[in-house]
Amino acid sequence: MSVAIPVLETRRLVLRGPEPEDYPDFKATFSSYRARFMGGPLNAYEAWMLYAAEIGHWQIRGYGMWMIHDRDTGRTYGMAGGWKPAKWPQKELAWVIWPDAAGKGYALEAVHAARAHYYAQGWDGAVSYIDPKNLDSIRLAERLGAVRDVQAEPVDGNDVVYRHPAPDDLAGTQLSHGIEMEIGHYADPLFKPKGWALD
Repeated sequence: MSVAIPVLETRRLVLRGPEPEDYPDFKATFSSYRARFMGGPLNAYEAWMLYAAEIGHWQIRGYGMWMIHDRDTGRTYGMAGGWKPAKWPQKELAWVIWPDAAGKGYALEAVHAARAHYYAQGWDGAVSYIDPKNLDSIRLAERLGAVRDVQAEPVDGNDVVYRHPAPDDLAGTQLSHGIEMEIGHYADPLFKPKGWALD
C-alpha cells in the first residue's frame, strides 16, 4: 500500500514529497562541490540512485525527506525531513539546501516544521549526523537546540552526532520561541542577515 506523504506549510514554504520533476535540482546539487559533506560529489548514476532512495524511503519507513518549495513561486530550495537508511543507528533529522538558496533561513524553517510534525506523530527525539567539517550544518543544528552527543554511536565514524531536544524539552520553551522569532526575521523583506549563513 502506498504511503500518502503529508504536505506541511510554513510562513514561507511548502514541504511536499519528492517528485520526478524535482530531480534536476537534486542532481545538480549532489553532483557539485556542495555535496562534499554528504558523500559527494556524486556521478549521474549515484545521484539517480540516491534520489530514488529518497522517494522509496517514504514507502519503506513511512516517513522521509520533503522537498522544500517556495509558497509563492513553487521554486525548490532543497530538502529536509526524516532519514534512516539501513544500519543507521537512530532516526535522523537531515537537510540539504541548494547552493543558490543558502543563507536565507530556509533550512531552519523547514527542519523546525519537520521536527514539530514528527514529534506530533510520536517521535521521542532525533539526531543529526554531521560531518565535523560542515560548520554551516553544525551551526544550524545548534540553532535548533541540538547538542553534540559524544556517547551516541555515529554512522561510520566520520561524523559527529547532534541530539535534538526531546518533545517535552522543546514545546513552549524559550528555544522554540527564539526559533520562531528568527524565522520571522528571515521572512521580513527588510531583514539583512549579517555574519555567517545559518543554513
